[in-house]
Amino acid sequence: GQNPGVLSGNLAGAGNANQNLTGGSSLNLRGLGADATLTLLNGRRMAYGGFTQAVDISAIPVEAVERIEIVPDGASAIYGSDAVGGVGNVILKRDFQGVTVGTRFGRATQGGLTSREYNITAGTTWRSGGLIATYMDSSVDPIYSSQRSYTEQLVDPATLYPGSDLHSGLLSVHQSLGDVVELRLDALRTTRSQRHMYNYVGTSTRATPDTTTSLVSPNLEFWLPNDWSLSLGATFGRSEHQEHRLQTVIASGTAIVTDACYCNESSSYELGAEGPLFPLPAGDARLAAGVGYRENTFRDVDRVAVTNTFRGHEGVRFGYAEFNLPLISPDQAVHGIQRLDVTAAVRGEDYSSFGRVTTPKLGVLYSPNPDLTLKASWGKSFKAPTLFERNYAQNAYLFFPSSFGGAGYPADASVLVLDGGNRNLQPERATTRSVSLALHPEAWPELEAELSWFHIDYRDRVIQPIANASQALSNTIYAPFVDASPTPRAQADVLASAARFYNFIGAPYDPSKVAAIIYTQYANTARQRIHGVDLSGSYRVVLGQGSLTLRGSASWLDSTQQTVPGTPAFALSGTLFNPPKVSSRAGAVWQRGGLSASLFANYRSGVTNRVDHVKSASFTTFDAALRYATGERDDARSGVEFALTLENAFDRNPPLYQVASPLYVAPYDSTNYAAIGRFVSLSVSKHW
Repeated sequence: GQNPGVLSGNLAGAGNANQNLTGGSSLNLRGLGADATLTLLNGRRMAYGGFTQAVDISAIPVEAVERIEIVPDGASAIYGSDAVGGVGNVILKRDFQGVTVGTRFGRATQGGLTSREYNITAGTTWRSGGLIATYMDSSVDPIYSSQRSYTEQLVDPATLYPGSDLHSGLLSVHQSLGDVVELRLDALRTTRSQRHMYNYVGTSTRATPDTTTSLVSPNLEFWLPNDWSLSLGATFGRSEHQEHRLQTVIASGTAIVTDACYCNESSSYELGAEGPLFPLPAGDARLAAGVGYRENTFRDVDRVAVTNTFRGHEGVRFGYAEFNLPLISPDQAVHGIQRLDVTAAVRGEDYSSFGRVTTPKLGVLYSPNPDLTLKASWGKSFKAPTLFERNYAQNAYLFFPSSFGGAGYPADASVLVLDGGNRNLQPERATTRSVSLALHPEAWPELEAELSWFHIDYRDRVIQPIANASQALSNTIYAPFVDASPTPRAQADVLASAARFYNFIGAPYDPSKVAAIIYTQYANTARQRIHGVDLSGSYRVVLGQGSLTLRGSASWLDSTQQTVPGTPAFALSGTLFNPPKVSSRAGAVWQRGGLSASLFANYRSGVTNRVDHVKSASFTTFDAALRYATGERDDARSGVEFALTLENAFDRNPPLYQVASPLYVAPYDSTNYAAIGRFVSLSVSKHW
């Protein structure tokens, strides 16, 4: 979810958290959703994007990125809310010397997605500091349903992938102030404009949203005596999603204009310290601790009515401590134990909305010999409900039953839908466990492999109880949230609690014609259990004057959900709009001097449609790349790099499934499989 190719308007299913709103991309560890993965920029929180609690990682210009550090484990004991699936920390390049100018052009061979990108990166260093600045201008043409054979039947025009224009700039500066203090400042601003269209029964929608993401983060680092350090930092972030949408009711010609801002603002202040506590035979016991304050604000601004639909605000005070105890080191020559480390962490957060949360974590690292490392952890994690989930106004809608998978209803029947937020939501809580075994034999330094097992018990999950609206009346798992015999009193209660009422049937509301009430408000109802196995490895061999690296990874994921206590649990992984059971990527990279070539295979197992219990085919694609860098020379070709990439080389179409509304819903799972097909791109860059 939270990627541009996830179909607009959430027509196909999987809930609000999986629809494309901002046009960005978000990390999603363990398949829990982007809101359960914490994304940081140089260790600092960015503002959430749109109305879901997710961070657009694609807003960060990749030319300025040194690496991305991933913690694929619950980490709320150190980082707080959102780190249930894990943490991704984007580390920027610290030092960059010179200027690099680059361009990239690509397109999908089936049509659409013509992409143009231009970027410039400049930097310099001096004795006491340095800076890097980068700017990127990128535009992408949409993919229309008429450009793919398996979606030609959709009511035209409809987009499978939105068109967009992106402008992104980043500045990172560090400056030493004497011998004991360093100032660092990171600043980011990205704007993205989109163009997408979709249709549904009785309505046609044209959307042209704009999203602006910005961040400013100053930080002071103090180096103190006895190897202690002290950091004082602040971060100010903002994401403004301007939702411009024209929705037309075809039967009446009525136009519904949406001009709204989903406006997120965040600020945080943190004081942290790290250093040795006392010596142990295996090394120093160390402590990292800190305190701080963070606040988030979310505004839903209706620019048509010139008013705030709602405003949510939340303040958080927090404190944390992490201990590292090296018990045995290789220097001690203990038989059967090469290394033994124990870590312990705890964090407390006090929310102005729902109160206090405390999360502990324990970890152990054990190496019996230089060839093996065993790691295990246990911990508690949590995620605070989003301000949107708590404050979103409730609205009522009148639709035909067919819009929700209903069949056999009278021609004049209708259904009433109540959708919105819930101010009584409590934090989601999880218990996480993981064990991993890493192989790094001294005799074969070219070989590395790691096998990991994890288990997450996720409670009080905030969800939309009916994630796939098109199956609300046909799928039995949604029955607890459907009133199939609505009384006039129940209908009156729905209308009384709604801030607005929208009629999409082209006829006056008649209580006697309402066949069902569908309740889709957010609720703490779900319990999810997620466990899985990850395997990764690489092996490097020398071939003449070049080298060949074999690299691969594979994941098996099993997740279930119990929506209401006392009801049977049902599968999530391996089902439509949820992560597949098995996914993998494996291939090889050959390199000789400045020339390199790579070939990788990607595999995602099929997913089952819970309506007809039909499992789709698996999806296997191949990616290839050819790169050549001239390196430093004494002529004009110095610092030039070319790259030709081929994604989905055999032009594989996504696996299809049977949809209830074939004129309006694309028959493939856009959460897991892309409609892009074969994509070819060429990039050129020059460094001075």
